[in-house]
Amino acid sequence: MTLGQIIRAYREENSMSMDNFAKASGLSKGYISQLENNVNPKTGEPPRPSVETIRKAAKGMFMTFDEVMTNLDDDIKIVDDKPEVKIVKKAIRVPVLGNVAAGIPIEAIENVIDYEEISEELAHTGDFFALKIKGDSMEPRICNGDVVIVRKQNYAESGDLVIVLVNGDSATCKKLAKYPSGIRLIPFNQAYEPLFYSNEEIENKPVRIIGRVVENRQKY
Repeated sequence: MTLGQIIRAYREENSMSMDNFAKASGLSKGYISQLENNVNPKTGEPPRPSVETIRKAAKGMFMTFDEVMTNLDDDIKIVDDKPEVKIVKKAIRVPVLGNVAAGIPIEAIENVIDYEEISEELAHTGDFFALKIKGDSMEPRICNGDVVIVRKQNYAESGDLVIVLVNGDSATCKKLAKYPSGIRLIPFNQAYEPLFYSNEEIENKPVRIIGRVVENRQKY
């Protein structure tokens, strides 16, 4: 498969728009279109993704670099990233929480079980925390014990991975699908059923989005 075919299959499987995939991966919408159509409009030839492009695409699909490379056809041409002088950027520490419950501030020190580092560049895009995943409902992409990096926000779009508080219980990580009548929280693990909440339930339980997952850090 080409990188574009892998991306398109992922987007179709997850009902994810090109705009949302661009936000998740950091690739431009125009370049994603080139990859999926397998043509560079300037040369008329298939695009040659760089190693960094593949890394960004893998991040957007919650896959590892090696997983993407394994699925690429052997004859795909990849451009080696040019060596360049790297500027050391300051890393920002964010707290890893074992759980988040209603009424407990995310910054509550008694909830912090560890710390993860994110780049200063990412930190400038919002407020972040990390959450240790419990259970297997998001396998095989996100496993028990993994740590997800979360941007604090109370809104999200269909296809986003979100952290949600339901009825004041500990936070749950699920893929979001939005409908006029409510929302559906979808697990990756097919052994679990999606959870649907009507607009009335969202208000009364309540159901609250508290963040959007921007990165998964697998722990072994």
